[in-house]
Amino acid sequence: MSSAPGSLGELGDVPPEIFRRQLHEVADWIADYREKIAERPISPNAEPGAIVRALPEHAPESGEAFEEIWRDFEQLIVPGMVHWGHPQFMGYFGSTTTGPGILAEMASAALNVNAMTWRTSPAATELESVVLDWLRQWLGLPAEFRGVVYDTASISTMHALAVARERALKEVRELGLTGRDLPTLRIYTSEHAHSSVEKAAIALGIGEKNVQRVEADSAFRLDPDALRRMVNNDRERHFLPMAVVATVGATSTASVDPVAAISEVTRAEKMWLHIDAAYGGGLALLPEAHWVTEGWSSADSLVINPHKMLFVPFDFSALYLRDIRQLRDLFSLVPEYLRGDTEDSVINYMDYGVQLGRRFRAIKAWMVWRTFGREGLAARIREHMRLAQLFAGWIEDNPRLELLAPVVMGVVCFAPRSSEQETAERTCHELVAEINSSGQSYLTLTRLRGRSAVRLGLGNILTTEEHLRAVWQMIASFMESSDKNG
Repeated sequence: MSSAPGSLGELGDVPPEIFRRQLHEVADWIADYREKIAERPISPNAEPGAIVRALPEHAPESGEAFEEIWRDFEQLIVPGMVHWGHPQFMGYFGSTTTGPGILAEMASAALNVNAMTWRTSPAATELESVVLDWLRQWLGLPAEFRGVVYDTASISTMHALAVARERALKEVRELGLTGRDLPTLRIYTSEHAHSSVEKAAIALGIGEKNVQRVEADSAFRLDPDALRRMVNNDRERHFLPMAVVATVGATSTASVDPVAAISEVTRAEKMWLHIDAAYGGGLALLPEAHWVTEGWSSADSLVINPHKMLFVPFDFSALYLRDIRQLRDLFSLVPEYLRGDTEDSVINYMDYGVQLGRRFRAIKAWMVWRTFGREGLAARIREHMRLAQLFAGWIEDNPRLELLAPVVMGVVCFAPRSSEQETAERTCHELVAEINSSGQSYLTLTRLRGRSAVRLGLGNILTTEEHLRAVWQMIASFMESSDKNG
């Protein structure tokens, strides 16, 4: 066992021969973790503050040996983790951890480049452009659409709506919003859309209350007629309708808004159309699901998160704009200390958002997508959809449970049947609490039309029908026991 570098009074990094041994140890741990992850409890039973209490209050003055650090990682950190990569983790949108994705993260960490300009990392910049165009083609977006990578859809949507704000009001970049006689802007989105729309409005100075939630139809899709009425009403009240955010794969139900019909409203009203396809956009890779792309060619911007359905490790969000120059015009700001690193003949991604420093995220998508190919990705998405339909059939065949939303992707929303609403609500919450506390699965709750619903999300590349059946047996057993206990 070697001493820690800090204790030797030497400068520099860990010696190469020691680092090589440590790297092999960590690689073996990662391989074992992935191979045996199904044997672990998904979530810990730790109480808040337990990990804080187990760790030193102050940072070390002298360096510590890797063996000590890694022992604490295994004994203190790992037991406090929720294992999103577990094949029976079925909360949110499922884990997208993959072997090639892990390898890419390791390579990216070793390179540790700042992909802010072409000159600071030509390969990182050009690879980002390449993988973004691969994805654009898979999505069927017109050739004029170009993209940029951010961390999450929340940030992507904020950037898209910043451009929409600039188009609606002009000179906000230079003059801001305060001290000017400006109309109040309005943004419209479904009552089932993601909360990132309100967060963007807060950050952009538009205001949370100026995000108007539009009524949805029986399938949880934004109603274009209700949208049109709301826009007309706002114009009569002297508001300025700015943008509509249409959702392809809503967070709770994975429902798909009628984008083509919505685009008719946005064109007539000269409003920006942003499509939040963070989850559902991946469905476009399936030839039989081409319907999901209807209306996309009319959009001004679209976001998709490959870290959801396309198996790229978190975080990776791609924003596409029909005219990406609008994004550059809004955010490009080159200080003197960077002028030597910029050239007009190449793309410098720092010009396309609030970030200056940027991770080399493109390498993850490049390695994952080359490993599986479009057909491999599509086959895995197709299997998750099959499993969702299979699970929905089990729900429909069980008299104790009912589906609460159509199943259009890898998401199933259901609830206990009961003649008493209060009983159904309590049972719903108890079901999720018991399953999650068992460590054998992980589900989430949502609300649909005033009712609590259990939400099961599929998307883990390791999940099989056997895992799904195990989770179903837990649910069915709970409901049977709940009936017996009255």
